[in-house]
Amino acid sequence: MGGTDLDAVLAIADVVHPDYPEERAVFAERLALFPDGCRLAEGSDGRALGYGVMHPGLLGVPPPLDAPLGELPAGADCLYLHDIALLPRTRGLGLGASVLEEAHSLAARRGYGWLALTSTPGARSYWDRVGFVPYADASPALAAKLASYGEGMAYMVMAVRT
Repeated sequence: MGGTDLDAVLAIADVVHPDYPEERAVFAERLALFPDGCRLAEGSDGRALGYGVMHPGLLGVPPPLDAPLGELPAGADCLYLHDIALLPRTRGLGLGASVLEEAHSLAARRGYGWLALTSTPGARSYWDRVGFVPYADASPALAAKLASYGEGMAYMVMAVRT
């Protein structure tokens, strides 16, 4: 993913996550802070089909929705999957599995033991199916942050496959 892809990323986000909008600046900052974690899936015609945005994080401390990070956290211990969004027509093509494999590989190369994400209610069954589990050490601060995202959100983790 590059800076010129942000319009396509936002268009996909509008389709996949209409209830969780984020400003262009959020995606631009993630790309600037951690380009290794920003991926774009394209079809044979060169049109964007989906994207993945991930960055170093701290277990149990997801970033706020639609807010800049400012900087990557010191002492990061996980790779946070900020957003994986694939257009509905891509279902069954294996793109979700490909992005997840890339996340495991990137986390292992960086020495992180965990992947973490905040699941929307509609995506929860997918994350359950691929092996993510609810974070066991949920704090009141985590519960408050999840509530600020909207009802039914779940903070989930998975051990990195090496």
